[in-house]
Amino acid sequence: METKQLERSLTLGSVVLFGLAYMTPIIVLGTFGILAQMTDGMVPSCYLVALVAMLFTAYSYGRMAAAFPVAGSAYTYTRKSIHAKLGFLVGWAVLLDYLFLPMAIWLIGAAYLASAFPSIPMAVWVIAFIVFTTLINIVGLKMTNTVNYLMMLLQFLVLLAFVALCIHYVAGDASKPLWNLAPFFRGDMKLPMIMAGAAVACYSFLGFDAVSTLTEETRDARHTIPRAIMWITIIGGLIFVVASYFVQLAHPSSQFKSVDDAAFEIAKNIGGDLFASIFLIGLIIGQFASGLSAQASASRLLYAMGRDTVLPQSVFGKLHARFRTPVNNLVICGVVALLALKLDVTTSTSFINFGAFLAFSFVNLSVIAHYYVRQRRRAPRDFFLFLLFPLIGMLADLWLLVSLDGRAIMLGLIWLAVGIAYLAKLTGFFRREPPELDFVEAEG
Repeated sequence: METKQLERSLTLGSVVLFGLAYMTPIIVLGTFGILAQMTDGMVPSCYLVALVAMLFTAYSYGRMAAAFPVAGSAYTYTRKSIHAKLGFLVGWAVLLDYLFLPMAIWLIGAAYLASAFPSIPMAVWVIAFIVFTTLINIVGLKMTNTVNYLMMLLQFLVLLAFVALCIHYVAGDASKPLWNLAPFFRGDMKLPMIMAGAAVACYSFLGFDAVSTLTEETRDARHTIPRAIMWITIIGGLIFVVASYFVQLAHPSSQFKSVDDAAFEIAKNIGGDLFASIFLIGLIIGQFASGLSAQASASRLLYAMGRDTVLPQSVFGKLHARFRTPVNNLVICGVVALLALKLDVTTSTSFINFGAFLAFSFVNLSVIAHYYVRQRRRAPRDFFLFLLFPLIGMLADLWLLVSLDGRAIMLGLIWLAVGIAYLAKLTGFFRREPPELDFVEAEG
């Protein structure tokens, strides 16, 4: 079989832009109400905590991308650095993200549409998102890069306008100072509340690690990818902190008509009905594009696993004869997304974060296993780089994991238990090595 080599054409700037686009920064508005209620009006504080925690994990992703400069994931790093069976379970956790991310994306979009059109039940919007996106993905219609960039530009402009209007709104009220530490620190703040908020806020950071899949297309990948991952995390985190700070000043209360679509209420207050409509269009476009991409990626990952017989090939490893798309898997993703009818935004995003935090923890552990244990990098400087920093990152991720919504933790543990049972079946009760997962296909 011919081995195809990807062209190494991407620079640091283009990789950073890709990562920021993948993160969809406007989501900071989509989940604002939930975080404001959880933290009693201290959203910037929980984003700052999330940023610090993600920086340590981003550092570890960069180190592992330098060690294994091939398109990969937390699964790849754990498999190569620690153990194949443990790597499989990390891959199973990553699969949770892929499979359930479309559900959370569509649920957020549906919540805002239901707020704008209260006479239409939210379930109608959820089902409309699922059906419309699934049909597009079945036909195989791909948006061009130009359209993707225009949609991303629209989201950035809407977010920038939202923040600018918040500043104008606050500056027009003499009783509201433009610089205030209250959103970051108050005497009555409670650390468990901030950590619970940070655990959900990390949903906004999902995607900072996605550029590791571009390793084989990036110039000087060993140096460029680690730097890009750090820059994406820093820039994205600063966007979230600054945006949430000014939104919090404009609406210091944690009370909303509906926490799931609070930014729509704030948009009306700061810019009137016209801006609220513009904001809604920008958010829905962002959620639609993200949902389309997330469902396509999940279906292709399931196809790769079916093709490689990790999952039953007769169901997951088939392509439609005419459209050449994994129709069964697209329908399965759509059916899974129907869970959105029974879950709220907090539980759905927390459920996804369970898999993310588990994967992040093992990326940090992989740095220790690869550099500090296997390569025996034990110099004084290496103690910080290959033991202390990743250990802090792992402990931060685990702390965030246990701070998640209780139902999400329960669902996550059930998912993990199913993965362990399935691994036992694949390996003859752990006597054989598990098959290797091809996560690269999910990016196609």
